[in-house]
Amino acid sequence: MYPKDLKYTKTHEWAKVEDVVVTVGITEFAVRQLTDLVYVELPSVGGKVTKDAPFGSIESVKAVADLNSPVTGEVI
Repeated sequence: MYPKDLKYTKTHEWAKVEDVVVTVGITEFAVRQLTDLVYVELPSVGGKVTKDAPFGSIESVKAVADLNSPVTGEVI
């Protein structure tokens, strides 16, 4: 059910590591809980992110939630 190549956080983000590049997303569970997504705020290219710290937010018709980085690094 869950892809084996993804690492998951307790706050429902996931990370897919490919060499030195990490792709980050949110779990299907989080999407279902938020329902209709209306806005996502993300850092700009070159921005720094820190593991377990908020790096953006996601907004739905129900709520606004922080997105927490599963890794430390630079946005490319």
